[in-house]
Formats: sequence, structure tokens, C-alpha cells
Amino acid sequence: MQRKRSKSISKEIFTSTALILLLSLTLMGGVLCALSMAYFSQERRAALTSVLDASTALSNRFAAMGQDITKPIADDALRENIENGFELFHTSSDVTVFVADETGHALLNTQTDALTATPVPEDVLDVLDAGEDYFEQGTLGGTLATKHYVAGRRIDGGQAVAYLFVCASTQSTYRYLEDSLSVICISAICILLLAMIVSMLLTRKITAPIEQISAAARQLGSGDFTARAPVNGCEELAEFATTFNNMAARLQTIDNARGQFMGNIAHELRTPMTSIKGFIDGMLDDTIPESEYKHYLAIVSQETGRLARLVQNMLDITKLESGEYKVQARSFNVWDTLTDVVLSDERRIEDGKIDIQGLEPGREPVFADPDLVHQVVYNIVDNAIKFTPPDGVIRFQVVHSSGMVYVSIENTGDGIAPEALPFVFERFYKEDRSRGLNTRGSGLGLHICKVLVNLSGGQIKAESEQGKWCRFTFSLPAADPRQPAGR
Repeated sequence: MQRKRSKSISKEIFTSTALILLLSLTLMGGVLCALSMAYFSQERRAALTSVLDASTALSNRFAAMGQDITKPIADDALRENIENGFELFHTSSDVTVFVADETGHALLNTQTDALTATPVPEDVLDVLDAGEDYFEQGTLGGTLATKHYVAGRRIDGGQAVAYLFVCASTQSTYRYLEDSLSVICISAICILLLAMIVSMLLTRKITAPIEQISAAARQLGSGDFTARAPVNGCEELAEFATTFNNMAARLQTIDNARGQFMGNIAHELRTPMTSIKGFIDGMLDDTIPESEYKHYLAIVSQETGRLARLVQNMLDITKLESGEYKVQARSFNVWDTLTDVVLSDERRIEDGKIDIQGLEPGREPVFADPDLVHQVVYNIVDNAIKFTPPDGVIRFQVVHSSGMVYVSIENTGDGIAPEALPFVFERFYKEDRSRGLNTRGSGLGLHICKVLVNLSGGQIKAESEQGKWCRFTFSLPAADPRQPAGR
């Protein structure tokens, strides 16, 4: 199934930025229109109320002069005189003033084309009859031809009741809103163009390091473990590049170690197999006399055992490092393990005329896997027996300190060179290969010890004084002394 192509970062940033800006501008425009309408409505209401007060005063003055405007005026001259009085407000304030009778029909009007033949609605007249001023934004129930701000009031002329209305057109308000919206639209276009430019520059700054990291990742994927990404850009990208480079360096180290590991395996397997093949071929072609078959078959058996141990050690390391082995930790006496290992190698110790010191079995409980600890002790003691000269000494010591039990196994002899100490726990490491020393070992025993001790929750270290002694010390978690230690 073909994967749907995703948007680029530049498109994502521009789309998000544009959407935010459009929403912000739309919200700002809506708030601006609402505030403008409220402001104009309030301002018009105050202005119309002022004109309404003045018109009411004028109508009262006409009434005092005997010119009643609350009923139809038959005298054209009188009518013209009154209309001219109200016309002054139309001219000075750009408002329409009209007077309606009790039925809502217009008696006087300063702008005839502003009104229709529809009378003022009764519900509006009822509000005015209650003694309240009336204000709206609309057509006054169809009385006005277009939308106006309208203010109304009831007036008494002495003989009849009439209603005075002052109206101002809303066209100026709508023109202002249209102009404001036009400005907002033009600003939005300019802002979007600016956002496009900024997003392009920003994404270029962001994507350049990402593209470099991606290119390095492709090199890494193709097998070039020397690929590195430049550490630049913002803090997050620089940290990402640093993490990538650390990963690449680790992979390069692992690849180098793998190559070295395979080379070491090939070397370690080739040596005994070459010996075995040489001796067997010598027997087959009669190079080796039959009288010496037993001697050379013993060598072949020894080399075969070496191969078996090497393969078993490799399998053990694979299981341990892959997490297949489940640690079965429990409380037990570490002295029992030391004693068992020494007793199992008693024949070799006697043959090598080695003196065992410090093996004074007591009770020192530890909390670990007995099988793992036995393997650690066995590997260290096996090395000690190999490299302890005749009449040499292997010395044991167990110390309890700060919740840990420290086990030391020391042997006299040539020891380990100072330059070799940091590497004794590495795979296949053998000291002084040029002189053929330690040829009986596979170079895996001490590495296995380190892995096993780490799994047990402790640490291991090597110390030596060249030409005199060598000591391996490993630590294990101490067990609760109140708990019984099993064997």
C-alpha cells in the first residue's frame, strides 16, 4: 500500500501561521465591528436625544404662540413657518424630524422622501404613551424608507396628543464599517504575504540542519559509520544532532568491535583446528610413527576440549548479553563457593605445588545467583592456577563493608603489565601475544567474569605488581544476616 505523501515543514508552518492569522484577524474584525456599532449607537442616541430635547422645546414654544402642531394644520403659511423651524435641525444636525398624530400618521415632516405611507406601529406609541422615550435602529415598523437611528417622545399641545420623532441615517455607520473591513482585508493580505516570506526563511533555517542529519542518516544506513551531522541550528536541533552523532559513534564502535570479534573468533578457532589437522594428517601420511600416536592423540583431545570450551564460552556470553539468562538470586554463604572451587581443583593445585592461604571457611552470606558466582570464582581460580609458579601462593580474602561483600583472589607470579590492566576484561584479550603467553586460554574467561558480576549487582577490578603478584577483587550484595543461608 502506497504511503500518503505528507506536507513539507514549510507548508505546515505556513498553513498553521496563516490559519492563526486569519482567525485572529476575523476575531479582531468582529470585535471591531461590534464595538463600532455599540459606539455609534450610543453616540447617535445621545445626539438624537439632544435634538429631541431641542425639538420638544421648539414645539412647546409653538404651542405657547398658539401654533398647535398636535393636529393637522390647514393654514399653509402657518404650516410652512412651523416646518421651517424644524428644518433648522435637519440642516444643522443632518436629521429628519417628523411629528405623528394619535394614529401614527405624519403631521409634519422635514424630509418627505424619508417616510412611507405606513403609520408608526401601535406598540411604539404605547411605549411613548407610558411616558418613556423610544430609541431603535431600524425602519420604525416600515414608517421609514431605510434604516435609521430613531428617537421618539410624546408631546402635548394642549388640545391633542402628538409624537415627535428624530431620525438619523445609518449609512455613515455602514460606510465606516465597510471602510474598516476593507482595511482589515488589505492588512490581512499583506500580513499573509509577510507570513509566507517569514515562514519560508524560518523553515529553511529549520530544515537545513534536518536535511543534513537526514543525509548523514542515509550514509549511516548504507554502512558508512563515519557519517556525522553538523551540530548547528537551534538548541533542540543541535541536541538532536549531538544525539545522532553519539549514536553513530556508538554504532561505529560496535561495528569495529564486531569486526574485531569475528577476527578474534577466526583466529581462536583456526589455531587449534590447524593443530588438530596437522597431527591427524601426520598420522595418515605416516609422518608421525605409530608409536607416538597416543601422545599426539592426547594433544588432539586437548585441542578439541579447547575448541569446546571456546564455543561454550561464546554461547554463554551470547546468552548473558542478550538477557536470556534469568538471574536466580538468593542468600548463600560465599565461603562455601570458594571452598568447593578449590576442592574441585585440588589435583591441579597439588601438581603445581601451590600453597593455598586465607581459605578459612566462615559464614559470609551474600545475595546473588550461586551458579553465576561459582562461575566467576572458577574462572579466576583457574587463571590463578595457570599462572602461579611452583611453590607459589594463592591467597583468598573476604571482607564485609557498607552492605557489600568483597572477595579477593590473589596469586604470586609474573602478574599483569600495567599497560595491560585496563584491557584484561575485554573479549579475546591476551597479554603479550608475541611471546605466546596464556596460549591455553581463549581470552573470554575474564570477560565472562565481568558480565556475571555485573548481573549479580557488583563490580570487579584487577590489580597487579608486575613480577610479584596479581589480584582480582569482585563485590556482591550482602545478604540479611538474619536470613538462613542455603548451600
